[in-house]
Amino acid sequence: MNRTAHLITAIVSTIGLIALGTLGYMLIEHWSVIDSLYMTVITLAAVGYGEVHDISQTGRIFTIVLIFFGVSFVLYVFGNIVQFLVEGQIRLILGRRKLDRQINRLKNHYIICGYGRMGRSLCKSLIQKQQDFIVIEQNTDRIPAMEEDGILFVIGSATEETSLLKAGIKNAGALMTVLGSDADNVFLVLLTKGLNPNLCVIARASQNSTKNILYTAGANVVVSPYEVGARRMAHAILRPGVIRFLEMAFADENTDIHLEQTKVEKSSNLVGVTLKDSEIRKNLNLIVLAMIRGDDSMQFNPSAETIIKAGDTIIAVGENKSLKKLEKILNPA
Repeated sequence: MNRTAHLITAIVSTIGLIALGTLGYMLIEHWSVIDSLYMTVITLAAVGYGEVHDISQTGRIFTIVLIFFGVSFVLYVFGNIVQFLVEGQIRLILGRRKLDRQINRLKNHYIICGYGRMGRSLCKSLIQKQQDFIVIEQNTDRIPAMEEDGILFVIGSATEETSLLKAGIKNAGALMTVLGSDADNVFLVLLTKGLNPNLCVIARASQNSTKNILYTAGANVVVSPYEVGARRMAHAILRPGVIRFLEMAFADENTDIHLEQTKVEKSSNLVGVTLKDSEIRKNLNLIVLAMIRGDDSMQFNPSAETIIKAGDTIIAVGENKSLKKLEKILNPA
């Protein structure tokens, strides 16, 4: 039985004991409900105010029994209440310290600002990809949901410097803000760039008119959920096959077809090798759709003679296990 169940049982039993004492005095001494209740309470509390009325011998024996069992039981209940409160605080403090230690150990993690519907959906995607991230959330009502999802979080306003520092913004790899207010998102982008100018910031814009403001504030990518939703609906009519493929690659957890990007490190054996000689298609059964070169230019459908260089990012589609093998080849430990 857990602490909460113990506490509930003790409280219910106390109420039952008081009711039993009250009923006993009513039947033995024929007192009113108020007098019987009063006598029971002062007896159990051991305050010694004296008897309400003259009491019979039977009533005194009943009082002795009530004192013997009642006082011990009240002390037990009081102890359970104190234990419940103290242990709860201790667990809260220890849990917070453990959480802080986990946060302090993270490097190149993601910071998610806001755990509403969009924020929680975003976190589930990151969990699926086994990425390290921290959520900053001001609404304490969302703590149970975050604890249930087993994520690291900081309680506080994302638009305050202290919250961002607690989330490790100095060591973070990217920040994604999905706050409900565009004004808050703009302010957060400005604050983030002030604390870590090189940090990649992805911001949500509820209105199209805010997109340029967010870019001016320093956001690297701005996403408008309504615009994306409208475009998705249009493509579902115009290009249903393409949408089906993209959903399989990005959203369907039941399929083994995935679309991933992997950066080429200097230590990779494929640096200086052409795509044809890398045998990515032959050995891993992956299709290279595009390459992002070191100068950030995008090369779609690169030819077989394209040379792989350090700093390039290869975008490939195929089975998840093959994509993981490619990641190990391009980014060896």
